[in-house]
Amino acid sequence: MAALAAKKSQIRLNDALTTLPGIGEKLSAALAAKNVESIQDLLFFIPRKYQDYSQVLEIVKLKPGQVTIQAHLNNIKTRRVRRGLAITEAIASDASGSVRIVWFNQPYRQTSLKSDVDYYLSGTFKLSNRHLSIINPMTELVSDTVLNTARIIPTYSESKTLSSWTVRRAVAAALPLASSLKDYLPNYIIKKLALLGLAQAIKQIHFPDSASELAKAKKRFQFDELFPQLLANELSKLERQKEVALKVDFKLELAKTFVEKLPFKLTDDQRRVIWQIYQDMGSDLPMNRMVEGDVGSGKTVVAVMSALMAMAEGYKVAFMAPTELLARQHAKTIANLLKPLGWDNHLVILTGGMKTAAKKEAIKTADALNGALVVGTHSLLTSGVDWSKLALLIIDEQHRFGVDQRMALQKQAHHLPHFLSITATPIPRSLALTIFNDLDISRLKQMPSGRRAITSELIAPSDQVKLWKTLNDELKAGRQFYVVCPYIHPTEKGDQVGAETIYEEYSKRFKQYKVGLIHGQLNALEQASVMEDFVNHKLDILVATTIIEVGVDVANASVMVVYGPERYGLAQLHQLRGRVGRGQYQSYCFIVLSDSLGPPLRLRQFVNLNDGFALSELDLTLRGPGAIYGKLQHGKGFARLLTLDDHELITQVKSAVQLFIDKKEPLAKYKNLAEAVAAAQQMTYLN
Repeated sequence: MAALAAKKSQIRLNDALTTLPGIGEKLSAALAAKNVESIQDLLFFIPRKYQDYSQVLEIVKLKPGQVTIQAHLNNIKTRRVRRGLAITEAIASDASGSVRIVWFNQPYRQTSLKSDVDYYLSGTFKLSNRHLSIINPMTELVSDTVLNTARIIPTYSESKTLSSWTVRRAVAAALPLASSLKDYLPNYIIKKLALLGLAQAIKQIHFPDSASELAKAKKRFQFDELFPQLLANELSKLERQKEVALKVDFKLELAKTFVEKLPFKLTDDQRRVIWQIYQDMGSDLPMNRMVEGDVGSGKTVVAVMSALMAMAEGYKVAFMAPTELLARQHAKTIANLLKPLGWDNHLVILTGGMKTAAKKEAIKTADALNGALVVGTHSLLTSGVDWSKLALLIIDEQHRFGVDQRMALQKQAHHLPHFLSITATPIPRSLALTIFNDLDISRLKQMPSGRRAITSELIAPSDQVKLWKTLNDELKAGRQFYVVCPYIHPTEKGDQVGAETIYEEYSKRFKQYKVGLIHGQLNALEQASVMEDFVNHKLDILVATTIIEVGVDVANASVMVVYGPERYGLAQLHQLRGRVGRGQYQSYCFIVLSDSLGPPLRLRQFVNLNDGFALSELDLTLRGPGAIYGKLQHGKGFARLLTLDDHELITQVKSAVQLFIDKKEPLAKYKNLAEAVAAAQQMTYLN
């Protein structure tokens, strides 16, 4: 015993799971598949939901539903019925009466259970084979250390090789080490808000003593999710207020001329957002604004009008896109907008894929111009361009630009430029106001007149006649289309189609047309080559994974076919749908269901909604903020508990942030908090 105690005392939080008693390689591998690799990861592997079996009832008082009893067992027997099904039955008795117990396909119960001891049994009490019985109850000997019965039971994210029962056992082995966790929150905040300490919150989130203790633990974790983020935002805002950006004056006649020469009329939303940007840039306080808008809402025009003001003062503007292909496409669109004013010769393309001589010439041109708009990818930051007169940085799909890039750019420019990010992925307003409260957000909700709505339709796997007819008709008319799959290869269960399988099927079905395949296992050059072939209509059909979610503008693509739609959130489906409908042709989005049992409600709602903002709010309602916020975070093992309707909690977090700021303590004093804030800054949009 002494040797075992000594071994336990040597175990550390960062040790592998196999150092804990009862956790072997198989269980460790199953947990690793859930990004749980260390003991600390396991402690933060938060349950998905709970079942309350804490009320132990006398048998005579049982009512249909989830129940727990304390009883002894007798007449334990197993019999085989049709198709090899094993049914184990027993009679459970206490002082008040008896009840029938039934386990399906658990024959080991007959030999493992004893008739002379008391058990806790927790399961569903219901009518079965004309008898009221407790079905498939979890069973444990009566003791003070039960994990699966007679208490509030946690349920975890499971897999084929990982059950909640095994996770509970593993967590119980790790819990004594929770006391080793260093609480990153300052003690005065914990006391002022009456929060649970971290170690106690860990214990109660896994094995709560009561519903009220579970609520306290959830509050602590919700607080922990929000506090570093809002503190990071506030600190960034304070730092930004110390910076000085290049002030850009508004030039009325230039703006009027630009608008007059546009081949279309600006929407009221575009005019409002442009004016907000002009006001921001007219100050030497660095702008930090994001423009959200659906595909086709006119974000690029807003960005170009913003850039033009800075260029007219002789300043540089950097326009960063996520891929070289998208950068070149942006450059083409921007050149067409600037050409009527004669400003297209102030546009420079600079990408990492350019040959050395061409790159040097582009850098030379950018530095020589009196006012330049340089379009490229992240390579712009290390290109050698003189950014000392950089007034504005425009970022397309801003979540790809992090704190490291910001610092690198600031170091080169010797000042912080105005930031303008544009995105076609709407963030639910409540989430944006809560999480990104240091960011000014503008929305383009109006669509230009004359733009056709995309026709969306659900397709049952057994009834694809309309799908094939539409695809054939569009191909004959010279159109192109996308086919998107959730995986590259079919899954082990075979319940999801893979891109490679669909590529083979479509190649056979449409033999007279060119079919391409693109996915994440291709290298960057291969991906660019396939996309360029599709853009140039060397391919008629492009089979892909969601790698094309942020993609190029192919006006000739009129159909989007999505397989396995159950795997996607509504916002992501809307992004995929936005790949088509960019030209003059009527466009279609076909959602091919995985089975014929009928579409989930959210997919029926999706085909009837073309508004990305409405869909983002619906996504928030249906899936919760964790599913959306979690995509912006990269923590290991966390089940996000953040809720946005708890205004009291949000108010408390904001007050705690202000309390910390007012204390004027150095963040470095709290090492773990500093690390959490740094991680939060990596996750936010522009910090």
